[in-house]
Amino acid sequence: MAEPRIFKTVEELRAAGGEQLGYTDWIEIDQKRIDQFAEATGDHQWIHVDPQKAATGPFGTTIAHGYLTLSLLPLFGPQLLGVEGVRMGVNYGTNKVRFPSPVPSGSRLRATGRIVEVTDVRDGVQVTVAFTVEREGGEKPVCVAESVSRYYL
Repeated sequence: MAEPRIFKTVEELRAAGGEQLGYTDWIEIDQKRIDQFAEATGDHQWIHVDPQKAATGPFGTTIAHGYLTLSLLPLFGPQLLGVEGVRMGVNYGTNKVRFPSPVPSGSRLRATGRIVEVTDVRDGVQVTVAFTVEREGGEKPVCVAESVSRYYL
């Protein structure tokens, strides 16, 4: 299991601005997960859920939804960093999301991140992390996004 970087104080987190964090564990994106995401979101486009039709499509197989890949950031984030002494952390949003390459069914993904910014907010701090999600054996990232979280003290 990936060992997150644990920050003992907000000041220590703030001082780490610009630092590259480690890597998360690999996670497999199988067809069952893709189908479940389609069911949850109502996005049943054939490129995601019809293996026979997708076999003749541009990728030769089904691919994960871009938003499925993005939805993995809450799984990946705690594997990269943690902050002691906070009473609550919340997802505040994302910036600059892109999906440079597809995620074929059966792919394994992992992420890394870089602390972009730590700013004070009422009762806590806002942390922006630039995530890069990569596919095992892939040449380009499958997702790059800035994730914004708030940690309340």
